[in-house]
This record gives sequence, structure tokens and C-alpha cells, in this order.
Amino acid sequence: MDLRIMGLDSPLFSTLQQQMLDVSDDADKSFNAPTRTYARDAKAMASTPADVKEYPNSYVFIVDMPGLKSGDIKVQVEEDNMLVISGERKREEEKEGAKYVRMERRVGKFMRKFLLPENANTDAISAVCQDGVLTVTVQKLPPPEPKKPKTVEVKIA
Repeated sequence: MDLRIMGLDSPLFSTLQQQMLDVSDDADKSFNAPTRTYARDAKAMASTPADVKEYPNSYVFIVDMPGLKSGDIKVQVEEDNMLVISGERKREEEKEGAKYVRMERRVGKFMRKFLLPENANTDAISAVCQDGVLTVTVQKLPPPEPKKPKTVEVKIA
């Protein structure tokens, strides 16, 4: 097939074709594959449902955490505006003579990340876990006061 007839003999097309070949030859198979950490974190985030409510003075994040103690849950603020709720649900120790017939409850790490709005007061965050429900409350900053007009004296020259 003659590329000149098809109009594909241009320098631009040749360069693009060569770049595509170079990338496919040099590409490592794992280059586009997600890392093990990313896949684990994505799974942990997908399996941790949460409700978020906005009140006049606060944002409230509600996450079900059945069977977890406060030591199993971590609430942090990263990069000044990223609320991260994480932890780990561990498998119960098997007692002698007992074995699982079915396991449907999730075990392992869990995590949720929430980008906090600009008016979130990251210095006023509280977290309470009661009856298997974690409630994280982030207070809002007071709205900025409107700027008052400034009067400039006009002088006669």
C-alpha cells in the first residue's frame, strides 16, 4: 500500500507513527497497570459507604463501622483540606473446633477520603463512634465580613 496516495506520508504522520512504535516497544507491561497499593486503596474506598450532611454551621460525615473499637479507626486531615477516615477490621480468631461455613462480612482495611470545602474549619473537628456508627463533625468557618467601602478624601489642587 502506497502511503503517498492516502496522504499519510506527511512528516507529522511519520513522527506520530514512530512515537507510537517507540512507546509500544519500550513500555513496561506494568506501566499502565495499577499498583498493588492503589488497587487495595480503591477497593477499600469502594466498600466503605458514607453519608455526608451539611448543616448551617457544620459538615457531618456518617460511616457505618459495626464491631470496631475506637482504636481501630483513624480520622486525619491531610494536605490542609482532605479528610481521611481509615482503619482495619480484623478477622475473629477461630476457636478450636469451629470453622467458617460462610464469610460475608468484610474484613481488612477500609478508607474514605473527602475533599473539604474552603469554609471547613480543620481546627474544629470531632469524631464520635457510637453503636457502630462513626460521626465526624467538621465545623464551618464564619463567613467573611463584607468589606466596607473606603472613603477617600478628594483634595482640591
